[in-house]
Amino acid sequence: MKILIALENIGLGGMKRATTVVGNALSNAHHVTYYSFSDTEPFYDLKAPLVVGKTPRELDNDAQPFQRFATQIKAFEVVARDFDVVILAGGLLSSFAACLNLPNTQLIGWMHNNVDTYQTQYYAAMREEFDAGLRALDVIIALTESDLIGFSAYNTTVKIWNPLTITPNGPANLATHTIAFTARIAIQHKGIDFAVQLASKLPDDWQLAIAGSGSDEDMAVFKQLVLTYQATDKIIYRGALKDDDLRAHYQNASLFVQTSRWEGLPLVLAEAMSFGLPIAAMRNTGSAEVLHEGEYGILTPTADVDALYAAIEPILLDEKARRAYSEKSLLRVEDFKITPILAQWETIFNQKI
Repeated sequence: MKILIALENIGLGGMKRATTVVGNALSNAHHVTYYSFSDTEPFYDLKAPLVVGKTPRELDNDAQPFQRFATQIKAFEVVARDFDVVILAGGLLSSFAACLNLPNTQLIGWMHNNVDTYQTQYYAAMREEFDAGLRALDVIIALTESDLIGFSAYNTTVKIWNPLTITPNGPANLATHTIAFTARIAIQHKGIDFAVQLASKLPDDWQLAIAGSGSDEDMAVFKQLVLTYQATDKIIYRGALKDDDLRAHYQNASLFVQTSRWEGLPLVLAEAMSFGLPIAAMRNTGSAEVLHEGEYGILTPTADVDALYAAIEPILLDEKARRAYSEKSLLRVEDFKITPILAQWETIFNQKI
């Protein structure tokens, strides 16, 4: 099949990473092409051709997207007509389904975050267009049970997990006194303020190693938070990492924590699990899905830094406890292997739901 995978851009981020990993894998069996509305240089390797929009532009989620991006949508439609399947990654591009005239093309909207966050935060200013796009799609892909229910109110919805996006090259060193944290420096979304507070509470011989980058504004807030909570000596900041540098980040840690206020299906949890890292995360729909309500890791109340520290303190002090949680991680990560996930995608293409 000829499959077109559309993204706003192919910069750093979990959605872009998941989309390109699945797209690269699909290219082994199909004629895959990527489409970017932006001319930003791809952060991730692509194993299929890339088409950049005729009038490239950085898109946003403000009001009246159909009018403001009419030129870009029309140019995309011209390209998309030649494809059997078009996968629209994220809510903004999925909203475009409401004004695309592609009667012979299967339109799939891939929702990488939860329905409540999309409707009340990301797309609040264009809620009407977002909902119209959901209804115009042929099928919606959701990541969690809660979002399967939420998106099913608008259209046929199928739950497909994002796959593991990294191949480990050796287990984590569970004897080290380093906690790994991987996220964009997006203060509210990723709970960077909570992560810094957590770091400030760590025992003297423990540190929090952070991999990720952010906007100039968020980086300035991050640096101020480190000063405010007197966490300079407790944080190792490594910047944006990929490939072997990211593998080393996980290997040189003995615990992984996540402090996000919301998530779709957080890829970093599966990444960390693949190295045998124990997982501790604040509750959101994504972390609850990956950890299966705490069966495969530590799940603590949202936004409660004290509760998160109280939960991890016993395993900071006990390597045996870390090894027990490591076994749970290695067991769970088997569920995120790409082969069965690709089979689910193939079912959608073949059945033309």
